[in-house]
Amino acid sequence: MIRSIFTACALAFALASPSFAADMPGGGRYQQEPIVYGPAFGWGGVYVGLNGGYGWGSSDWSGSVATGSVDPGGGLFGGTIGFNIQNGGFVYGLEGDVAGSWIRSSTSTGTGFCSFPGCQIQTSWFATARARVGYAFDRALVYVTAGGAFGDVQMSTGGASATSTNAGWTAGLGVEYGILGPWSAKAEYLYADLGTANCGLAICGGGTTASYTVNIFRVGVNYRFW
Repeated sequence: MIRSIFTACALAFALASPSFAADMPGGGRYQQEPIVYGPAFGWGGVYVGLNGGYGWGSSDWSGSVATGSVDPGGGLFGGTIGFNIQNGGFVYGLEGDVAGSWIRSSTSTGTGFCSFPGCQIQTSWFATARARVGYAFDRALVYVTAGGAFGDVQMSTGGASATSTNAGWTAGLGVEYGILGPWSAKAEYLYADLGTANCGLAICGGGTTASYTVNIFRVGVNYRFW
């Protein structure tokens, strides 16, 4: 009798065990919660921004009356617009910017008009249209850039001046970092060559040309539209 009761209890427990195990969370087995990773930072899309910095350069004057060199320098502040396409870690894009410029020379050395009353050169605005190619390390983007540069070049001697709008080229490199949501901050160096400007007989006393090259270091912030 006792053996029969024991056998019946063992059989009932065996039949109930699968149902009991099935009712346990995870089927009676420990399951680790899945690890959820957030999406990688994306650089694609249209963006706008502000930038400011400092430019310094050189200008060599050559002519029948005015010959010499000047070293302009000053600040810039302006706006940026562009867009990026991202493919894996590589980022490709186009960027344009325009800035008010206070880059100007205060002294000159040379002969003729560059000796007295002195040759001066300045730009009141500066713009670029460039391609960018970079590689993104998640939130950090390192890039190189090159394209066209544009600006007005004003040559003056003794209070009289001649202004021309020049086009040239620019190239540089930079780094940009995603700081918060769609916002990013950047630091950038550009070298720009605006070619030569002409100063006529009425201003410089003879046919005179001046080269104009400038180095620009600037920082900025961009807002990206996802």
